[in-house]
Amino acid sequence: MFCRVRLVSHLPRWSPGTNHKLWKLRCLLPQCPKLGAKMSAGQSQKAETWDKGTLQELKVPFARTETGTFFQEQPRIGNQYLEDAFLQRYLKTHLPSQVLEKVSLDLERFGARVTAEIDSLGRECELNPPALLHYDAWGRRVDHIVTCPAWKRMKEIAAEEGLIAEAYERKYSIWSRVQQVAKLYLYAPSAGLFTCPLAMTDGAAKVIEGSKGLSLFFLEVRDKQGKLNGIEVQRLKQKLGTRQVPTAELLLDGSKAHRISAEGRGVASIANMLTITRIHNVISAVAGMRRVINLAREYASKRVVFGKLIKDHPLHMQTMARLEVETRGAFLMLMEIARLLGLEETKMASEQDLHLLRLLTPVAKLYTGKQAIAVISEGLECFGGQGYMEDTGLPVALRDAQVLTIWEGTTNILSLDVLRSLTKSQGQVLAAFCSGVQGKLELASSISELESSVQLLQDALHRLGQFTQRVGSKGAVAMELAARDFAYTLARIYTGALLLEHAAQPDASSTDTYAAQRWCKQDLCPVDSEEKAGCYDDKAVSMDTYLVYEGNPVLKGKL
Repeated sequence: MFCRVRLVSHLPRWSPGTNHKLWKLRCLLPQCPKLGAKMSAGQSQKAETWDKGTLQELKVPFARTETGTFFQEQPRIGNQYLEDAFLQRYLKTHLPSQVLEKVSLDLERFGARVTAEIDSLGRECELNPPALLHYDAWGRRVDHIVTCPAWKRMKEIAAEEGLIAEAYERKYSIWSRVQQVAKLYLYAPSAGLFTCPLAMTDGAAKVIEGSKGLSLFFLEVRDKQGKLNGIEVQRLKQKLGTRQVPTAELLLDGSKAHRISAEGRGVASIANMLTITRIHNVISAVAGMRRVINLAREYASKRVVFGKLIKDHPLHMQTMARLEVETRGAFLMLMEIARLLGLEETKMASEQDLHLLRLLTPVAKLYTGKQAIAVISEGLECFGGQGYMEDTGLPVALRDAQVLTIWEGTTNILSLDVLRSLTKSQGQVLAAFCSGVQGKLELASSISELESSVQLLQDALHRLGQFTQRVGSKGAVAMELAARDFAYTLARIYTGALLLEHAAQPDASSTDTYAAQRWCKQDLCPVDSEEKAGCYDDKAVSMDTYLVYEGNPVLKGKL
């Protein structure tokens, strides 16, 4: 990361208005000693006199300036496992000792590989996006999507590391998913978006395991001869971010596929896949947040502003601390889902666990997607103007983060999915949520430093219950209007409970306590606040439309 200022002398282009001074210069040049030739003292003085006089006559801009350089050392990533004390502390708290030892060694080794090999490959994928070759040299339609060698190498590394297989081998029983998610968490920011095909592979594996199939089909892209299987690639889409991943419009005509589920059960069968891909979305969100913070704190220890390092400016540290709290909360939510998924896959999950997994997956996906955009955007500010320069490799983090709120369901769609889970379970999902939160607060409530934060969270849980009773009785329309804020409330309350539970562990640090306290000082129940402010009543519904369409032809004759 550097900014270079170079001041050099240059000659203007010749034009008739220069009185042929450049011609004069051309005539004189042969008389000048060649570059590198030895000159006597007299020759040197004569050449210098000639040079100054000629340049003054020509009035060459910057003729007497010198070349100067300002260099700012760039932030570099180290072993992302060894530098993540919060991740290490989480694993130490939750994993059995024999599992912890093996997982830690593997993550430390993999963290070194991310730094030494994978990170540069990911950058190469960004700089060399995929291209579509419609025809070969002889005019035959081939629709070949060309990817760079780094993308192909990523596929090999993913297989070597077992990034998907490890979850299904279940070497660590219920902790296999936690181990896999931790590994993907280290991998994702350096992966050049290869996490996208990995997510789909994981989802497909989940559908196939124990599933006879849906009107869900398995389709191979190419046949045994290597020809496209009844597929035409119309075009590659031009996207804001995730340019490393080819996203295409396909035309299917006579494609051969195998049905892998019962007829008419496609939606039900693919639900498992949605769970997995949404969890991968959360992995990318949390990992992106962690990476920008790691880079920003590295930069803050090298960049001097107003006479001192950025890290020595309290306001800057306050800003970064706020980002750290958001990231720690998002990380614990991610690992909680991984833990619940591990229980479900090993048939060790209780009914409450299953309800929580069903509820928290869309909640975590929608909330961490929003967190990632906010944290990464703020994180880029930590680098000043360099955070906006493409050649630093920093802006891609923000461009890629925008997909996280869109892929596998937008925020509003997922908010409605949360409501469906409540309705379909006849309230059991919400009951499991409240019970889960209370269980996580038990240990924290006995610690004096956490007592006030526990009280704030319990108050928020009480307000949530009151809101559900008030608005739930008004029907589906009222709850639908509140769906987004309702989902945010669930995310904030459960994340707060996770932070407090973590801070209450015997090995917790003072920063764990501080992070939990900071989280609980925000509005933990925004759905109650918004409802009391009248944001969900009938007047608000109509005024929202008028506010958006005021002056627009859509509203003509309706005011």
